[in-house]
Amino acid sequence: MQVAQTQSENYMSQRDSLKLAYDDAEMRLDSITGANNNLQGEKSTLQKQIESNKAEIRRILNDKNATVADLKRARTMIADLNNQIASLEAEVSRLTGENQELTANNTQLTAEKQVLEQNLQTSSLEKEALSQTVDVGSTFSASNIQITPVNEKKSGKEKTTSSYKRVDKLVVSFDVENRIAKSGPADMYIVVTAPDGKVISEAGSATLTTRDEGDKTYTAKVGVEYEQGTRKPMSFPIRQTDFQRGDYKIEIYHNGFKIGEGVRTLKKGGLFG
Repeated sequence: MQVAQTQSENYMSQRDSLKLAYDDAEMRLDSITGANNNLQGEKSTLQKQIESNKAEIRRILNDKNATVADLKRARTMIADLNNQIASLEAEVSRLTGENQELTANNTQLTAEKQVLEQNLQTSSLEKEALSQTVDVGSTFSASNIQITPVNEKKSGKEKTTSSYKRVDKLVVSFDVENRIAKSGPADMYIVVTAPDGKVISEAGSATLTTRDEGDKTYTAKVGVEYEQGTRKPMSFPIRQTDFQRGDYKIEIYHNGFKIGEGVRTLKKGGLFG
């Protein structure tokens, strides 16, 4: 009777010891399984083997009729389970290291991307600024502006007149030049404002868009075939039925900028001012 009781106590002691060992192994496993799943995205083959071993160990420990041989087998399986958990810990450590390296690389790539985007933005701004500089720099300048009131005789001869009543046309002449503008066609806009403040418009109500003054009605658009680096003389007649006494203001525009202006005063008689 005493021997049977001793054997039963030994059996229970072994069973409790195995259960404690198993619980400890399961706690270790729980602490790393979640991390491994996060890092790997799905259960590994090792984790599946561990779960299979856990199920068998639990079955033996929960079996009230388990034999001493069963308990011995469970002990061996718990030892194997601890070895598998150690392998899983090593795998998690490796994946964690790789994840940290990927994070560091990603951080570096993000920083490099930001630098590249800033450089591209800077380059775009510099390119835009350069383009604007070239655009402004290619605007022509007008010089030697002359406004000549002319009387046309029936014979075809022309004569500078001394009376606004005899003026048939105002001949606007000037030179245009630009050292960086490429050879090719260009348009000059002439705006003639009569003494009454109204713009003489041979083109109807056509307008040009200026850089500083908004839309402006112009009198005529004059084309020029420009040759780079040269000074090109231009001349254009301004006509109307009746010229008025007073100041005629002539403005010349190119590329949206006013590039020159002049005033011719028509008087009642005598020499022109």
